[in-house]
Amino acid sequence: MRTFRVTLIGGIISYRALFHWVRPASFVGSLLAAPLFQLLFFVFLGRALGVADDRFYVLGNVILSATGACIFGGAMGVANERVYGTLGHVLLSTCRRGALWAGRSLPYAVNAVAVMVFTLACATALLGVRMPVGSLAGLAAAMVVGSLSCTAFGIMIGAIGLRFRNVDTIADAAMMLLVIATGAEVPHSALPIWLDGIGLFLPLTNAIDAARGSVDGLAGSAVMIDVGREVLVGVGYAGLAAVLLKYFEYRSRSGLSLDAV
Repeated sequence: MRTFRVTLIGGIISYRALFHWVRPASFVGSLLAAPLFQLLFFVFLGRALGVADDRFYVLGNVILSATGACIFGGAMGVANERVYGTLGHVLLSTCRRGALWAGRSLPYAVNAVAVMVFTLACATALLGVRMPVGSLAGLAAAMVVGSLSCTAFGIMIGAIGLRFRNVDTIADAAMMLLVIATGAEVPHSALPIWLDGIGLFLPLTNAIDAARGSVDGLAGSAVMIDVGREVLVGVGYAGLAAVLLKYFEYRSRSGLSLDAV
């Protein structure tokens, strides 16, 4: 029960405290408007260039819309503990570290799924793009695993932010890398081989492929292969985040510095 309370209640309290989600306007402006305008931009750019159809860009940008909540949320959910002077309390806590950091991760993953659903609904209403009913299960699976994988990636960046102060720059660069290398905006066949190879190890790449495969009518087994690959990527980043958080906590304790610097 204590672990559950730390994970769920502690995560919600931390989420509200670190991001000031008291006013809905701040939430709407930062997490809903930006991905919607990005989707519209690439859809109309794709129409002008004739690279791919609307559905290609809609699905790519729907999954990619998770990056704001996951990368910046996950990164700042860890790094802001130091910014606001609460990191010492976290490191001195007797709570299990897995439950503590998982609690800070889950709100951003849930956030990301909500943003994806909102973006998809807006694309349907504004652009008239329809998804086959039979593809919704695969699309939902891609959204969920993509949000979890990207959140693990964001927590890993946040762990780096415990050591390096300018975590915003790292998060910005990571988001641009996902835009370029995941195949969300450019087909895999048009990417350089080395860049497409990098994309295989990034979150959301396989989730985007799973979403497109499901909507295009690929067999469920083929879609689940992409979903499974996304899960593996997420587990890898979660493990890396856990190692970095443990290492920086150890460095803080051994150096008698609870500021992790």
